[in-house]
Amino acid sequence: MQGINSAIRLMTPLLLACLAGLYSERAGVFDIGLEGKMLMAAFTAASVAFVTGSAWLGLIAGIAGAMAMSLVHGVASITFRGNQLISGVALNFLAAGLTVLIGQNAFSLGGRTPPLQGDARFQPITLPFAPELREVPLIGPLYSQLLSGHTILVYVALLAVPVTWWVLFRTRFGLRLRAVGENPASVDTAGISVTRLRFTAVMICGLLTGIAGAYLATGLSAGFVKDMTAGRGFIALAALIFAKWRPWQALFATFLFGLLEAIANLYPNLDLGLFTVPSQFMNALPYILTVIILAGFVGRAIPPRAGGEPYVKER
Repeated sequence: MQGINSAIRLMTPLLLACLAGLYSERAGVFDIGLEGKMLMAAFTAASVAFVTGSAWLGLIAGIAGAMAMSLVHGVASITFRGNQLISGVALNFLAAGLTVLIGQNAFSLGGRTPPLQGDARFQPITLPFAPELREVPLIGPLYSQLLSGHTILVYVALLAVPVTWWVLFRTRFGLRLRAVGENPASVDTAGISVTRLRFTAVMICGLLTGIAGAYLATGLSAGFVKDMTAGRGFIALAALIFAKWRPWQALFATFLFGLLEAIANLYPNLDLGLFTVPSQFMNALPYILTVIILAGFVGRAIPPRAGGEPYVKER
């Protein structure tokens, strides 16, 4: 039970980043820069939360930081029709360097922010009737130990899954968003702005990565440290491929990654009797799975047909 509870917390930033990439790539804009957006959001959220003492103001700052990065990516890849992959990689490098530079100048802690305490962090929430239902067989432990006791951003991430499914597959906006990732020319012919739709998707991506980064710094951890995203943006991209660009599958894919990380944290040296699995291998499990997924599923998972291609309006 403890491992699953930990997996839910650890999967939250992955799930938010995966859904962020889902919106962007469904609209035809590949985003390798999820890592950089999360990193920038984590830094701005932790910095503002420390200065103001408010996790909510930190969350707003984190979203603003990630959306600013998304705007740069949108201008480079949509307005100026630049290479989307290069733009994303550039954002990753920019965020990695800028967060350390500003952090060192502001706090003189080697790029870290001071530890967050009290209201500067999001606190766990006890759901209604969780203590009363604790002793009820099966339902009680699931509700009181697994579902209850998380921060509000965990519940936001879980709620984002059905919301994303509904938006993409049950609304006119979602239909147009998916169409612009498959055949932007037909969307343009119908009198709908391809540029506006793609910018909207990219900014939604910034919103979700902003929440993910803010959660890392003010919910999962107690402050910002250098490169604290630790490849989560790339893991989210692998989960997105594994999920075949669908929200419910993204939930299960990111939970799998979160579960592996939780196992590595709970059993740093796993004793199997005949031999002991070293901690280095356990810590590498999520990244090993990322490589396996990319090697085995990239050819089978079919991305949006117009993904990665800038749209040039026909005259």
